[in-house]
Amino acid sequence: MNTHRINLSGKQDGAALVTSLVLLVIITVLAISGMNTATTELAMARNDQSYENAFQAAETGLETALAQGRFNTLIDVSLTQNVISNDSVEATIYFEDTTLVPDRAFSMGVGSGIAAYHFNAIARAKSESDPGTPTDRDAFAIHTQAFYVVGPEASAL
Repeated sequence: MNTHRINLSGKQDGAALVTSLVLLVIITVLAISGMNTATTELAMARNDQSYENAFQAAETGLETALAQGRFNTLIDVSLTQNVISNDSVEATIYFEDTTLVPDRAFSMGVGSGIAAYHFNAIARAKSESDPGTPTDRDAFAIHTQAFYVVGPEASAL
């Protein structure tokens, strides 16, 4: 025959307390881990945004420098500008080389009187979270673009 013992004295063994405390510790550890992950992801997003700002500033610097059309074979041409309050860019265009352009028959013969003047444009941009005070949130980007301008050969001038 089965007999059940009923505890009428009102005392418990304490298993519910121990189980609830273990569950509370597990939930607390998961919550702290989630907060650390969220904080890290926010920092990564901020850093990515800073780099994207520097990238866009460098692109703007290249476009502005090329749009001005100040191509000089004797000296480097520099341009410095602030894109927005925290982003600045310095672009430099420098002369690289001159090559002859083939004549109408597309042969490599000399005598067409036209030359290609090769240039390089470099834009160095920075995005600072607090301008003038270096922080770990600052980002830098460098963009280079090569191009050439076709014009009369220097000896033909």
